[in-house]
Amino acid sequence: MSDAQDPGAGEAAAPPGPEVDVEALLEDELVGDAADDATSVEGLVALLEATTAERDEYLDLARRTQAEFENHRKRVAKQLDDEVVRKVADLVEQLLPVLDACDGALLHGSTEVEPIFAALLQTLEKRGLERIDPLGSEFDPTWHEAVMHEPADDGQETTVVSDVMRAGYAWQGRVVRPAMVKVKG
Repeated sequence: MSDAQDPGAGEAAAPPGPEVDVEALLEDELVGDAADDATSVEGLVALLEATTAERDEYLDLARRTQAEFENHRKRVAKQLDDEVVRKVADLVEQLLPVLDACDGALLHGSTEVEPIFAALLQTLEKRGLERIDPLGSEFDPTWHEAVMHEPADDGQETTVVSDVMRAGYAWQGRVVRPAMVKVKG
């Protein structure tokens, strides 16, 4: 194509984007007597200030919307994490009878279950299971469930766990099942 055929060949390329008709904007923005003042510097300054104020409003709105979105995202992520922890704790609670059965079998001399019991317990402990076996410690109703009581020896002031009937378990610091104990004191 020659320069004569190409209407924009001799001109610098305009940046991409919508073309703005400043005169049309001025006429739309400033109606009546203000249109005459729009061509003056004061009119342009007033239009610029109005446009800047509107831009600031939109910027503030965008920032608030983004902050609300971030807060929502964090809240949903926390709720999801809490739900996962709750579901895993439910699964662990359902596995406790298996651990109890292995414990009982070991107490009755059945050593065949010992490797399975050890593997299961070790796997759960790596994930956050804690065995509550409080023999000889002070009674704590948040960690222990007293099912039997015997009188204290002379001079004993505190209530102490004298026998563990069933081990208790905590999952990541939260008691899943308190230890069933006999207390003295």
